[in-house]
Amino acid sequence: MEKKELQHMLMQVADGTLSIEDAAGKLMHFDMEDIDYAHIDHHRSLRKGFPEVIFGEGKTSDQIIGILQKMSPDENVVLVTRISPEKSVTVTTAFPHAVYHEDARMIILRQREIPQRGKGLILIISAGTSDIPVAREASLTAEAMGNPVETVFDVGVAGIHRLFAHKEQIRKANVLVVVAGMEGALPSVVAGLVSRPVIAVPTSVGYGASFGGLAALFAMLNACSSNVAVVNIDNGFGAGYMAAIINREV
Repeated sequence: MEKKELQHMLMQVADGTLSIEDAAGKLMHFDMEDIDYAHIDHHRSLRKGFPEVIFGEGKTSDQIIGILQKMSPDENVVLVTRISPEKSVTVTTAFPHAVYHEDARMIILRQREIPQRGKGLILIISAGTSDIPVAREASLTAEAMGNPVETVFDVGVAGIHRLFAHKEQIRKANVLVVVAGMEGALPSVVAGLVSRPVIAVPTSVGYGASFGGLAALFAMLNACSSNVAVVNIDNGFGAGYMAAIINREV
């Protein structure tokens, strides 16, 4: 429950359109609800401005459905990340309005219109086509948090002229997320073009010596451009979330 919804409910109690008993029922699990296999943090939207996100990997379809059933009545949007196509079929059957984005392995359940909260554009850039799934996870997360998002894919350093074709788009962005595997060089290049924050996302894309994304991670952590921050390997969600926080209209 976000702050506006709480305020609206209290106004309903004040003007008599909602009984104290009904309001008390809505607030019974206001902070946390124990459903045996999960402790659902209902207070997170009020505390942080966005609801708890369900990490689908390692959970059964029934567990994900059970958590969604408890969360969805009071939230504008609920995200499920890292969910397989097989599990998604069961979940979206239970929630027909939920949309599964197979490229990002993410379910988005929109209950109501998402208010726009971004004060500028978030631009998501991928070095290669193989990095797009992680970039899509970032873009969908930032959009679900109420931000205008644009994407530019496959503009890595192996053909750097492709990046420069998008210079104006890059310069107008308020926050940039740059996703790259292999040697992970692209974030430093992009950051050298702008004064804005660049969130670098290493991916596990690459041959053996990339060590599952460690080579890209170390390169990004050692970026010579000072406006680069780095998230974990393949963590498109974390990058999109952080970009949205930076871009948030307070």
